[in-house]
Amino acid sequence: MMKFLVSAALAALISVPALAEDIKIGVTPGEHAQIMEKVKDVAAKKGLNIEILEFSDYVVPNQALADGDLNANSFQHQPYLDNQIADRGFDLVSVGKTITTPMGVYSKKVKNLGELAEGATVAIPNDPTNGGRALLILVKEGLIKVKPEAGLKAGPADVIENPKNIQFSELDAAQLPRSLDDVDAAVINTNYAMEAGLHPKTDAIAIEGSESPYANVIVVRRADKDAPWVKTLVEAYHDDSIKAFINDEFKGALIPAW
Repeated sequence: MMKFLVSAALAALISVPALAEDIKIGVTPGEHAQIMEKVKDVAAKKGLNIEILEFSDYVVPNQALADGDLNANSFQHQPYLDNQIADRGFDLVSVGKTITTPMGVYSKKVKNLGELAEGATVAIPNDPTNGGRALLILVKEGLIKVKPEAGLKAGPADVIENPKNIQFSELDAAQLPRSLDDVDAAVINTNYAMEAGLHPKTDAIAIEGSESPYANVIVVRRADKDAPWVKTLVEAYHDDSIKAFINDEFKGALIPAW
């Protein structure tokens, strides 16, 4: 009887995952939150318990991570992270790619950018990297030209050719969908567009190309980058079931970046 009890206890120990840890991950509402819910299920089978916290803007999740209120976040692309590190001195690093979310131009007043009138107002995100990203879409569409040296961080002050005298309204990224009643067009990040019921493939009048350098990333504090739970988290996100979910659920509006 004793031998059976010992064997049963050993079997129970063997069945428990080697890693058992609780972590908090910050995300923005929409696709990042939806995908992380699926990642949470995969990670749980690997012994990693994820608590998901949603943030309504792009600023707080990095501060919360730097302050130790989060263990990781998953909401931003690499250029945005680089800019935050440069501006705020965060000691944060990316540890894995997640998705590419093509930014799009939306309008309730015109069906294409060529219909924009002289002096039309176009709303763009007010943070440097997403604002620059928005302007580069307008450059690609032939609406404006910007100083080449401005690169990914171009702002309205870097516009050197503007034949239609477009006026730029810089707004918090989360507020852009609500601005569509008040502006002629708005350049909106996919997560906020989809949260507002807009689909990039069917509703955008212009959209970022596949050559975009803006892959989203999982971010942790530098001190944690080699922690076992980080490896488990990235493995869970890169599971084939997550890729299948992204492709099935978002039907091309999001692209797995790994």
